[in-house]
Amino acid sequence: MKTALFEFDLPPELIAQVPAPTRPASRLLELDRTTGTITHRRFADLADLIPPGDLLVVNRSRVIPARLFTVPEPGRTPAEILFVEDLGAGRCAAMVRPGRRFRPGRVHVLPGGGRARVEEVRPDGLRVLQIEGETDSVAVFRRHGEMPLPPYITSRESSPDRYQTVFAKEEGSVAAPTAGLHFDAALLDRLRERGVRVGEVLLHVGLGTFKPIETEEIDDHVMHAERFCVEPALASAFAEVRAGGGKIWACGTTSVRALESAVQPDGTLATGWQETRCFLRPGHAFRAVDHLITNFHLPRSTLLVLVAAFAGREKILAAYREAVAARYRFFSFGDAMVIL
Repeated sequence: MKTALFEFDLPPELIAQVPAPTRPASRLLELDRTTGTITHRRFADLADLIPPGDLLVVNRSRVIPARLFTVPEPGRTPAEILFVEDLGAGRCAAMVRPGRRFRPGRVHVLPGGGRARVEEVRPDGLRVLQIEGETDSVAVFRRHGEMPLPPYITSRESSPDRYQTVFAKEEGSVAAPTAGLHFDAALLDRLRERGVRVGEVLLHVGLGTFKPIETEEIDDHVMHAERFCVEPALASAFAEVRAGGGKIWACGTTSVRALESAVQPDGTLATGWQETRCFLRPGHAFRAVDHLITNFHLPRSTLLVLVAAFAGREKILAAYREAVAARYRFFSFGDAMVIL
């Protein structure tokens, strides 16, 4: 399929710059993927939509403060470093800007006085940096970095904790699993009180999730690997709900990719740490997920292709047009949709 088939028109003012006043106050567009029927709701309505006995799977990965700026030389502007991958022993792979200032051998001064030496330029354009005197590169970003808000969010009004989910635990993501941003503790308690089971998967969000499609054909796009973990407790809950005739609700595209990567021919989930490069495209037969809670995604993104694979391209684009007409808020801090 042509990547151009996954374009849509979006007025710039609908790109959310700050989150809703409270997490569940976001709007929720409900799409029935069988009929194409659209219903307008609030996110808090999920407490009434998910039946008792079903399983809601969320991604508990925590966002690293992955963006930092170098201490500039006199007369120069700071350069930007975005952490992507921990390579161990104080080394990391990073996206940088401007790239011409990150040639092999170049040394940059970091906040706090540390120094980052450019070791190599990888074929994918990422720079391998050695942070001198450090054994843990993530610790440097934890001390001196800031939240890696997407470039379309230009406001810095929101608190950094609003770019973390309430179930975020293990640090490792360089972008938030944004569908989870709409849940608060009270909504999760309401779901559990009604008999909904809540399970956690761990997928650390990296380039595999947010790198745009730059090829003319979607099949030519190469996914970056991301690590994820399915624990035995989740695999057991998954099997029990399936055996009892219940449904699986995935919160976010990262949960979908982890579950669809882990599901085995017999319908069970493989446990432990795994790696996925899966690119879910139209034609994929979903075997692990029945319902999907997700945000509104960027044009020409693997995430938009994924939801189109789940619901059908025409139905998704029709739902996006309806969301634009109804003035929904888009992207990371925007509103949500649930695909049934």
